[in-house]
Amino acid sequence: MRSKYFLSVGLLVFVLLALNCQRQADFGTSPVPVSKAAGEIVSLSPQPLVTVNFGPESMTFWPYTGIDFSGIPQDPLNFIVVGESDPQNIRSALLSLDGDRTAFGFPDAFPFNATWTEGVGGVQTTYAEPEGWIGGSVQLFSGPYDPLRFHLRLFDAGDWTLGGVHFEVLIPGTETHQVLSWELAEQLLAVDLLRSGLLDGAIPFVQSQQINPAPYKDIPAIIYNGLPVELRAAIGGPLGDVTDPVPILSDGKATIFNAAESFGFTPGKFKEFSVINFNQVIPKPFCSSGPFDYLLVSGPITLRQLVLVTPSGNYVSQFQAVGHLDLTPVNPLTNPPTPIGETYRAQVLEHHKSIITEQNSLTSNFQMQIEIPPSGPFHGKLVIKVKIGPNGPVQEQVEVICD
Repeated sequence: MRSKYFLSVGLLVFVLLALNCQRQADFGTSPVPVSKAAGEIVSLSPQPLVTVNFGPESMTFWPYTGIDFSGIPQDPLNFIVVGESDPQNIRSALLSLDGDRTAFGFPDAFPFNATWTEGVGGVQTTYAEPEGWIGGSVQLFSGPYDPLRFHLRLFDAGDWTLGGVHFEVLIPGTETHQVLSWELAEQLLAVDLLRSGLLDGAIPFVQSQQINPAPYKDIPAIIYNGLPVELRAAIGGPLGDVTDPVPILSDGKATIFNAAESFGFTPGKFKEFSVINFNQVIPKPFCSSGPFDYLLVSGPITLRQLVLVTPSGNYVSQFQAVGHLDLTPVNPLTNPPTPIGETYRAQVLEHHKSIITEQNSLTSNFQMQIEIPPSGPFHGKLVIKVKIGPNGPVQEQVEVICD
């Protein structure tokens, strides 16, 4: 199944990357020098906010994640944990499990028999009252980075923990994942929290009212048509090929998990190292001369992750991505895209950090992309900084300098 998937999807990556790069392409399309920066921002609440009740308790929050503080939705929040809801407690419960879910109807086959491990992905934000903006301080994966995995994020909102979980596939030759299902991931998480013994025996979970759209977002047709039939069936999609994007299934509700047991924490250290060989045509992400400004980007990106839980229970997660890439201007209207300029170099750096202590939490993200040399027609650099905490203050800085 795996080789079949890669052969069919690998030819179609370019279009998906163009979709994923659209937001970045908004930075700096002018040929004149541009500098855009913002320091500490006012923590205004995004809209809409929803209120969810569990017994006599309630919480008001934004039912989405974002990648900044703009209020632009990224993913839906699709689960909530009440009771013993500390993110470290949820993490410990999931990490304690094996991959046998057959008693609940899941097959003993990849990716449904994978175990949960420490994970890292893009830093995301959400909003809850009275906490304000909060960051996804804990991330877990069930399944490897490549090709398929379930991806979970936990947001510490005080008395409750908000969460988002989805099932996704790695786009070959990139570090980008495409979401395939919200609903399947929510079901697998429910099974695992039941298996762990974390949940209350009398009322393990209930459903909220609808809090976000259903379905939510789409899978591009060219990506969907590359999926094996078995995987299409698993995510509840049409079995045949399609011409239109396929909606990503969700019921728009959040599962409210009632956690009654305390797993505490286990001190230790987790390390992971991997290399992705990037080799794709993408829209120029910044300092573009126009909508047909595309680059063939190739070269290795090194990924390093460290998660440390101290004997006192402090949680520290760090992730770093570093790459020196070759950039070749190409004509995207030819098939395959043909070079139209000389190859030059770029350096990319990304660093995420999450810290949770008994009193404080902090989440930060730093991204830097520099074309080498940074001076020259339509060359420049992009720097993005996002910081949340400790205890509320938020900061976002975006700087684009184009020559």
